[in-house]
Amino acid sequence: MAEFIAPRHQVPQPFSTKQETPLPPSAQASSPAQHNPAAAPTRRQIVCFSFYKLDPAWRRFPVADRAAHKTAFIAVLDKWNKPGEFLSLTYSTIGTRGDVDFCVWSIGYAVDELNQMRAELLRTPLGGYLTTPHNFLAMTKRSQYQIGRPDESEGEGRGAIRPGGQKYIFIYPFWKTRPWYLLSMSERKRLMDEHIRIGLLFPRVKLNTTYSFGLDDQEFVVAFETNFPEDFLDLVQQLRETEISLYTLKDTPIFTCVRLTPAEMLDRLG
Repeated sequence: MAEFIAPRHQVPQPFSTKQETPLPPSAQASSPAQHNPAAAPTRRQIVCFSFYKLDPAWRRFPVADRAAHKTAFIAVLDKWNKPGEFLSLTYSTIGTRGDVDFCVWSIGYAVDELNQMRAELLRTPLGGYLTTPHNFLAMTKRSQYQIGRPDESEGEGRGAIRPGGQKYIFIYPFWKTRPWYLLSMSERKRLMDEHIRIGLLFPRVKLNTTYSFGLDDQEFVVAFETNFPEDFLDLVQQLRETEISLYTLKDTPIFTCVRLTPAEMLDRLG
């Protein structure tokens, strides 16, 4: 399911927090789909989805201690929310996954900054009770198959991710089979056209596709934002019936996440 780019559309925004302000468009010129050393570089973003699991022992602390731990954790998130440079969104996975409790989705421009920010989170009192069962690192890049199609970041050379205000996000790593990469570009485009056509039938689902080649184990990370989980379920079911699905090697684990403010997310931990 990687690399489908949803068209520009308006999605209802009933869920809002101060985190919703996305990073502004990059000022760099658009780059072509194929690498061209002579072209002006696009400022591409580093994207990370970190999934945390809480040690149940933390819930046995007095209420006042837990509140102080939450405050310290939120302070780090607030410190690192730098307009135009670094953004983090928070999600709860309690009740939707057994192996993780919450997710922090960060978007920035430097691996080192991401490393520093995550280290500061783990140095908080709450961080001492967290493990990270899953962590997906990726980078933005313009799709090879999207030239000539409308897209909200087309003028940025696909160098920017713009999170929406949707309440739910569905995240998973993605791998294609080796035979996929041996197909001709024209054949891959034919298969992708069918994939894109089906995706366009679900305008209330917004897809963010990022690339992990050489950065992490997976090849892509896909994150679908929507206010309507039923649309995402129907979309995935229809995509399973496409010819291109024969070239999917792996697309699990899948994480269903509920977007919340940091305070609301932490309150659901206990």
